[in-house]
Amino acid sequence: MVQDINPDNYHIVLNTCPDTGVAKNLATLLVQEHLAACINIIPGLTSIYEWEGKLETGNECLLVIKSVKRRYPELEKMIRDKHPYELPEIIAVPISDGLNDYLAWVGQQCQESL
Repeated sequence: MVQDINPDNYHIVLNTCPDTGVAKNLATLLVQEHLAACINIIPGLTSIYEWEGKLETGNECLLVIKSVKRRYPELEKMIRDKHPYELPEIIAVPISDGLNDYLAWVGQQCQESL
C-alpha cells in the first residue's frame, strides 16, 4: 500500500494539436523527458475560435497530460518550443482527489531521472 498522497501536487494539463502526428510526437517527447506520466490523445475535436479578428473552425486533437505541478514550468516550455501553433493552448487543471497508487505512479514517472 502506498502512503497517503497529496493530490494538490498533481494536475492535468490540456493541450490541443492540429493532427495526430503532432500529438503523438509531442506526447512521446513529454513522456520520454519524464515531464508527464501518461498522455491521452483524443482525436476528432472541432474547435471554433476567433483569431486575429476572424472566426476560425479547425479540426484538432486534445492531449490530456497527467503530470506533477513541480515540473510544470519545464512541461510548458517544452510544449511552447515544440508546438507548431503560434499560441498553443496550455491549461493546467488541479486534481482535487485521486487513487493514491495511481498518483504515486505519476509522481514516480515524472522524476527528473529514473
